[in-house]
Amino acid sequence: IGWISRNRRLARDFERHCRIAAAFVRMAMIRIMLRRLARKPSA
Repeated sequence: IGWISRNRRLARDFERHCRIAAAFVRMAMIRIMLRRLARKPSA
């Protein structure tokens, strides 16, 4: 769960609504996936 430390808003539960908290988790995961896709392939 190291990726949570990069997304400080996810480190603690500041959100009152579950939908908003889930949306922030989804955005963090999309960010991680985009970084992996944008990496240059190691050949």
